[in-house]
Amino acid sequence: MLTKSFFGSEFYYMKNPFINLEAFIISLKSTTSYKVAKILLRNALKISTAESCTGGLLSSRLTDISGSSAYIKANFVTYSNEAKQKFLNVSSETLKNYGAVSEQCAYEMAVGLQKLTDSDIVLCTTGIAGPTGDENKPIGLVYIACGYKDNITVKEFKLNPGYNRKNMKFMFTEEALKLVLNILKQDLN
Repeated sequence: MLTKSFFGSEFYYMKNPFINLEAFIISLKSTTSYKVAKILLRNALKISTAESCTGGLLSSRLTDISGSSAYIKANFVTYSNEAKQKFLNVSSETLKNYGAVSEQCAYEMAVGLQKLTDSDIVLCTTGIAGPTGDENKPIGLVYIACGYKDNITVKEFKLNPGYNRKNMKFMFTEEALKLVLNILKQDLN
């Protein structure tokens, strides 16, 4: 049964109102972007993002913080395969053989973004926010690539498919920010 809820100025139809309420509360309480910003500023590091499934939300969360121009170098929304190829040099073979939602694509996005921006850190997302997915690539699947100091880490996350699209995108960005935060903490502490 679908439940009608009101958050902000939009109505959402949710399969599971409790999981979406949880995501909404996390979105209100999250300080992850502030923690990342603090480390970037303290260490004079520049970050760039390339987003597919998060559609610019990762960039938005990083730029919501005053002074973000000191640590953001460039942000791209490369939603289409064409944009991934044109701006990030993701190969047509990778897209054909593995698809846009794959570890290989996330890795190539990070490599391309690093070459394009020469940033200290690059962070890329590609996944399935819903409402449709399939057995092999279900709703909630995301690949996040973080490039730092000549290393690229790609992580696969499978989030609860009960999140609505807006909450799924937020939770994807939360995982991306936690990944870069953990990588920076390991290296800088």
